[in-house]
Amino acid sequence: MSNSMEHKHVAVFPFPFGTHSLPLFNLVLKLAQASPNCSFSFISTEKSNSSHFPKPYIPDNIKPYTISDGIPSGHEALANHPIEKVNLFLQTGPQNLHKGIKMAQAYTKKRVTCIIADAFLSYSFFVSQTINVPWIAFWPPISCSLSVYFYIDLILEIAHRAGNVTLDSVPGMSKIRIEDMPQDLLISGRKQTVFSRTLISVGKVLPQAKAVVMNFFEELDPPLFIQDMRSKLRSLLYVAPLSTPLWPTSPTDSSGCLPWLDTMRSKSVIYLCFGTVVGLPPQEVEELAGALEESNIPFLWSRLEGVVGALPNGFVERTKMLGKIVSWAPQVQVLAHDSVGVFVSNCGASSLMESVYGGVPMICRPFFGDQGIAARVVEDVWEIGVGMEGKVFTKKGFLESLNLIMGTEKGKKFRENALKMKRAVQDAARPEGKSTQDFNTLLEIVSTS
Repeated sequence: MSNSMEHKHVAVFPFPFGTHSLPLFNLVLKLAQASPNCSFSFISTEKSNSSHFPKPYIPDNIKPYTISDGIPSGHEALANHPIEKVNLFLQTGPQNLHKGIKMAQAYTKKRVTCIIADAFLSYSFFVSQTINVPWIAFWPPISCSLSVYFYIDLILEIAHRAGNVTLDSVPGMSKIRIEDMPQDLLISGRKQTVFSRTLISVGKVLPQAKAVVMNFFEELDPPLFIQDMRSKLRSLLYVAPLSTPLWPTSPTDSSGCLPWLDTMRSKSVIYLCFGTVVGLPPQEVEELAGALEESNIPFLWSRLEGVVGALPNGFVERTKMLGKIVSWAPQVQVLAHDSVGVFVSNCGASSLMESVYGGVPMICRPFFGDQGIAARVVEDVWEIGVGMEGKVFTKKGFLESLNLIMGTEKGKKFRENALKMKRAVQDAARPEGKSTQDFNTLLEIVSTS
């Protein structure tokens, strides 16, 4: 395959917001390592590219190219408005992708032969048409959330007619409720944004993709969902895990999380982390802190920057023998540690996969996007955890969730289910496993484009 890749040039377009960029970057790393004669041009914004380049482990056949983020000169304050900066980027998207392709072709002296893009950048399909190359779409969120983009008209009709009910008429989604939907998909009429219109178009263009690549494990998805998606798509591939580093490295643990965990009993620690995109409201920080203090259960709380001031007076001092608060933790290694008994999370796709790979039960407090669907899957499909009632932390609700997972037979069953899932995904990732087979299929598609 190495020879067949000699003149191949793949343009890669990530969605440069949230945690979408990392798994696509890792996919490119994996492809580049397997096909050293192929060129990969990673085309994104300056901020997105700076999080990946330069790094010593990046092979020479991956090069970054910077395109505009769409924010007009003199209006940099718009970068602090999450939806507005997404809208501005999408508005300038197609022309910027063309500019990125021209830069990459000029530098490499190779024409682009294939495009791999985040499916949220649905207009990249039309860019691929104008240069007459195959388009491969990458899906970073929880895989079953893809279904709602194909059934959005039906879902809007159900929501209007019946309110918050389960999606029984959508294949494989019978446990998912209207309230779990990404809110941007439920916007209609004049309230629609560029982002919401782009999302709605996803289900219309994906059937044209040469392949749709899931950042997930097929073994974890409902069979009805898989069957339905395979009937709609030309090729459906599961290539995972892509949310964790693929290169040999020792974890940076400047806060000493791992040695601290070494001193704790097996399955005794609460690990809390809610990512970097959205912070907990101050009231919920206070409720959560009160519950942790009252529970008297050891805890490790990561990424609290920006909300430390919302902690109750004296909380840090009173709990210094009980818990550890850090600005960052090596999450993959933390979730793999035997001392961790439960993961309290926003249920983002990367955190979800890392928890599954560690075999750790979850308490979910979703914020936005596909996180509501992911939390429902955790609770009602996989049965490896619980979601917070009303999607909000209260002291009483969190203490009840902790007791359920850490101290009851049902919690024991959650742990058993989580460990079964861990073994299933480990098997899938082996050299002879399904995930490896699908990666090889993807490599073949790229090499023959």
